[in-house]
Formats: sequence, structure tokens, C-alpha cells
Amino acid sequence: MPIPFIGRKEEQEILKEALLSQEAEMIAVMGRRRVGKTFMIKTVYEKELAFDVIGIQNGELKDQLNMFRDKLLEYSKSSFSLPSPKDWFEAFKLLKEYLQTLPKDKKQVVFFDELPWLATHKSNFLQAFGYFWNSWAWQQNLVVVICGSAASWMIQKVVNNRGGLHNRITKRIYLQPFTLSETEVYLHARGLKFTRYQIVQLYMALGGIPHYLKEVKKGKSAVQNINDICFSRSGLLRDEFLRLYPSLFPNADKHIKVIRALAEKKEGLTRQDIIKLTQLNNGGGLTTVLDELSYAGFISVYKSYNKKKGKVYRLTDEYSLFYLKFIENKEFEGEDIWHHLSQTQSYKSWSGYAFESICLKHIPQIKKALGISGIYSLSSSFYKKGTADQKGLQIDLVIDRKDHVINLFEIKFYNKEFSMTKAYAEDLRQKMWRFEEITKTTKQISWVFLSTFGLKKNEFSLDLINTSLTIDDLF
Repeated sequence: MPIPFIGRKEEQEILKEALLSQEAEMIAVMGRRRVGKTFMIKTVYEKELAFDVIGIQNGELKDQLNMFRDKLLEYSKSSFSLPSPKDWFEAFKLLKEYLQTLPKDKKQVVFFDELPWLATHKSNFLQAFGYFWNSWAWQQNLVVVICGSAASWMIQKVVNNRGGLHNRITKRIYLQPFTLSETEVYLHARGLKFTRYQIVQLYMALGGIPHYLKEVKKGKSAVQNINDICFSRSGLLRDEFLRLYPSLFPNADKHIKVIRALAEKKEGLTRQDIIKLTQLNNGGGLTTVLDELSYAGFISVYKSYNKKKGKVYRLTDEYSLFYLKFIENKEFEGEDIWHHLSQTQSYKSWSGYAFESICLKHIPQIKKALGISGIYSLSSSFYKKGTADQKGLQIDLVIDRKDHVINLFEIKFYNKEFSMTKAYAEDLRQKMWRFEEITKTTKQISWVFLSTFGLKKNEFSLDLINTSLTIDDLF
């Protein structure tokens, strides 16, 4: 039984609206590797797809052209042989001739998958594609979809193209990983009934990447599944990290250096911190690396509350953090490796950071739970470095609201209802006072405690915490 298409409602609407348009449409679909771009496009356009082709990674031009020809023969159902086109201009001429044989009364969809792999250096693919669009396709009843995992390349070379493709993109889609809610629906659709606590455990290691979640097996706990997927010799994610970045970025060494640096710092890093730790030059090259990692969804950029123009970069790709923390350069013996590792202090440190990152990805859900979805607000991190005289201050999340309220968040990953002690409450009270002192804010400050199973009510929590949220609120 096929699995129903999960989530992606806004993205589906964009694709469907293009079919109803009275004009030709060119849609750019971007998103990190394994996030489900191809599956979404082929599912939505199943009945309208007139031609599709996918680039060959590191493929020679002649191989790409041969593959293009084979696809034309397949779609045209031709019983005759066809010589391989000598270049991309001839290839697009053949595509035009084939498309002209199709019915004109319904929209036809042409899909170029992994465009960066097709448009290799000196291949003239983009020039030929631009000519195909400008000389003919833009006047036809067509939807042309271009897709690529290297989002930054797509933006630089196509979306911001200064040549024949300038301003030709009519719609853009940035496909994000599943949210927790979509992950739950996806797993349930596959007959996998997990508690939300176990779904969060899976998400902290695998993220919301459909291709990774597809590996989760029925009848096994989250711990057992993570063990099989990430630590067994045949596990998909045991060495996925080694392929992931080189498949997206031609010179991935710099990208990996940044990822490694960010994996070491829970509070995130400024640009200057990254330069110091990686020894990379402070120039356009670093800007490109940071932009590419951000567009691809591996890192996120947050405003720092106490720095008006400051940006803080955080590693927010769950799998990359998990790999660097627990898998890389580790030699394991026996079975149930993750069961043993999940009892260590290293696990407690990682789980806190990973859960916090998940919460930062679900701020719309958090605002809805607080009943402030309609109130304009700014979400940021807060970090004040300590000195010889004063202890540093870090607050997991700050939501600064236009109704003159600031919500400070304490985020805690815990395996049961959290019981606040007198010392813990005093620490939070000190944090609030120092926040007021440093920021000079006149707004009302309100603590929100966000934990897996909530906060147990006692004299310390009732006196300090205004609102307690659980993982259910993230779904």
C-alpha cells in the first residue's frame, strides 16, 4: 500500500496553481539533499509530467547528453534510434520538437532534477536552457520545474541569473525538513506508532529528513532504531556525513570546517568566532560558505538580542551534530551501542543542545501554545560572555513582544516531569535580574519553562514560572 503524501501543503498549492495559470511558469525548487523535493514534484505532477531528466553527479557532458536522449526516447515511446545530441542547444531543439507533438489543451510539465549536475562547467547548459525558454517555451502551455539540492548554486546561477534567465523564475519553493507534527503523521502513515517522546528522540538524531525516517522499522523502540540506522555496519547513516557535503558543494572542506566548529559550541558562533576557530579568511569566500550552508538548511542564523547587528550561527542539522558527537572516529564492539551511549554524561549534554535546537525550529508552534501568534514579536538568543568578575549569562530563547512583554525560555530535555528545586529557581531568578540589568529593558519579563513532560507544580515553580509547555506543544 503506497504511503500518502505527507505535509507540504503550501508547496503543493504553489505547484497546483501553476497548472491553472494562463501563462507558462518556471518554478525553482530548492532544499537540502534527501528532503523529498523529487518525490513531491513527481507526486503532484504525476499526470502532467511530459518529460523529466536528472543530472549525473560529476558526469561527463557526453554522458549527460546520452542520458537526455534516452529519456526523450522513453517519453516519446519512439521505436527508432536517435543519435545523441552534440551539445545542449541541439538537445533542447529535440526536446522542443517532442513537446510540439503533445496536446496543446492541457498544461505539460517538464522537470529538470539536480540542475547543478546538468549545468557543468563550460557545458553551456544554462545558455541553451535560457534560449529554449526565451525563444519558445515561455509562449507555450508549459510548467518548467528546475530543482537542485545546492540551493546557493541555484540562487546564484539561476534565480539571480544576469543572462538569458534573468527574472524568468515565476515561483520559488524552499522545501524544509518535516516538522515534528509532519514526522508524526509520516511515521503513523507507515504503521509506526511511537509516543511523542520517542519521536523527539528519533528527530534529535535523524532530523525531519524523509529519506532518513524511511529507515525506521516497526516493532523497535527509538533507541533500537537509532542503533540500527546509525551504528550498525549496514546502517544508512553510519557514514552518510562523508558523502553529504561533497555531494552538495564542489569544495566542501571549508563547509565541513565550519560545521565542525559549530558542533563544539552550544551557544553558537559569531562570524569572528568562526574565523578564529577555522582559520578561514574573512572575505567573500567565507560569506559564500555560510550562505550555502544556511540555504541548504545545515546551519541557522539567529539575531543576538544584546547585539543590534550581531548574528549568531548555530548548527541545526540534527544528523551532522549526532554524527560528530557519537559516530565519527569511534570504534564500537557488540550490539546495543546506542543503549549504552545514551546512559552517558556526553548524551545528557548533547540531548539538551539537540532538544533546544528543535525548539528553536518550532517557534510558530511555541507562539501558538502561548496564545501570541497574532502578536508581532522577535525571537533571538541571548548570550553574555563571562568575565573574571562576573559569571556569563545564556538564555535559551527570548521572545520580545510588541505588547510590552518579554518571554524568557528555560528549555529542558528530561525523561519525566521536571521538579524544580530551590537552588534551580534561585538560579533562574538571578538570570532574570541580570537580563534586566544588562538590557535595561522596561518591559514585563515572564519565564516560560519548556520541557519534555512539563514542570511539576511546587512552591518554587509556582512562585517563578508563568507558563509551562511540553513536547505536545511542539506538535
